[in-house]
Amino acid sequence: MKTRHLITYLLLTLIVAQTHAIEVKWFFSTSQLQWQEATDFQVTAFQQDQVYDALITRYKEQKMLGFGGCFGELGWDALKPLNNRERIQVLNQLFNTTEGANLNFCRTPIGANDFARDYYSLNDYDGDFAMKHFSVNRDKKGLIPYIKAALEVNPNLRLWACPWTPPTWMKINHHYATKAGNGNGYPGSEMVQGQDQFIMQDNYLAAYASYFSKYLTAYSKEGININMIMFQNEPYTINIWPNCSWSAQGSARFIGSFLGPMLKREHKNVELWHGTMNTDHEQEVLQVIDDATAGKYITGAGFQWEGKDIVGKIHRLHPDMPLMCTENECGDGSNDWASAERTFDSMKHYIDNGASSYMYFNMVLKLNGTSSWGWKQNSLVVVDTHTHQVTYTPEYYLMKHMSRYLQAGSYKLKTMGNDQGMLAFRNPDGSTIVIVANKRHHDRDISIALNDNVIKVKLQAKSFNTFIIN
Repeated sequence: MKTRHLITYLLLTLIVAQTHAIEVKWFFSTSQLQWQEATDFQVTAFQQDQVYDALITRYKEQKMLGFGGCFGELGWDALKPLNNRERIQVLNQLFNTTEGANLNFCRTPIGANDFARDYYSLNDYDGDFAMKHFSVNRDKKGLIPYIKAALEVNPNLRLWACPWTPPTWMKINHHYATKAGNGNGYPGSEMVQGQDQFIMQDNYLAAYASYFSKYLTAYSKEGININMIMFQNEPYTINIWPNCSWSAQGSARFIGSFLGPMLKREHKNVELWHGTMNTDHEQEVLQVIDDATAGKYITGAGFQWEGKDIVGKIHRLHPDMPLMCTENECGDGSNDWASAERTFDSMKHYIDNGASSYMYFNMVLKLNGTSSWGWKQNSLVVVDTHTHQVTYTPEYYLMKHMSRYLQAGSYKLKTMGNDQGMLAFRNPDGSTIVIVANKRHHDRDISIALNDNVIKVKLQAKSFNTFIIN
């Protein structure tokens, strides 16, 4: 929509609104008080000659697909020591649609991620091009029961899957990682970023496409339907955890000639997205999604870390393509309020630049939980496996403020004004969800104009706020 027409549309949708009463519910969280309901706000009539802090328009932007996190073996290891009642309570707080955070779109690794117990793939038998030894037996001890437990709480939970590395025998360096560190046994010199570290021969590429097909079939037999896949986590990295670099040309060749046709032939209901892109060079992404062969198989694109710098550019060039933040910036285990504010800034950045879904990384970790290669990270939930004490971190409450009241089929609404800490969404039932962060060290008065009404409220210092407006 051209700028002049957009401005006219926005003005009309504000002026033509019919007068009607509204009902407002307000929940807030601070570092001391979490998920508190408050009623000390005012609703007044909209005045044309007044200036308000924020104006919520009726202009719909991208359709939202949801919020979620990543399943991992170490997450299940944190939950297993809890008794059944305690474990269900945690899962309810994450996935329940009426009392929990309502996480509805989650990620799972194919083989090891860096929060697996150790490094592995689903077929470590060298030269098994026929995939005779493919197996998800290891996943039956960790990932699969974790996912099934979540599906018990929310049977409509959507899932997407992504490998951190192919089997080592398919890689040039024959190792899970691409550099030495933390005793991972990496031999020789490290690999080079941006080059294909996969063995780019047809028999290897065909075997890898079969690997994905076997995975989707095996999980389906376990009662777990994977809705979407991305074929490589962070293809622009060289590091000590499981990874594999791909060039844009290599990605386009694998998608266009092997993975895409396989999905269309054998798993028609599984979407293929390009990602997870950790590059700030948009041409690396465009070269794949605009490729004449690969592009016809690609439904969406996922970005993390350096990818945040180009997500807006991709959205402007492909406004109808769904985009995702595939991993938040994971922190250092502090699990503090400052981490939650940084994650809010990340969420707002991605959503304002066209993302329709946002993924946190570790949903659950043990107290002082550390990756298999030594990274202590933040999580939504921390479990002391000795005392069974469960702590919901500030980032948990941020995710709940974002996702709790969003319904399937909601849209982001365009907002106007000088408030930079706000996101607004319209649900299919007509309700409007407004999320506001006050990152200041003092309380703040704010006025929010919606249709012919204005909500006036004092936001507590250092708070996240959710308004449900009917």
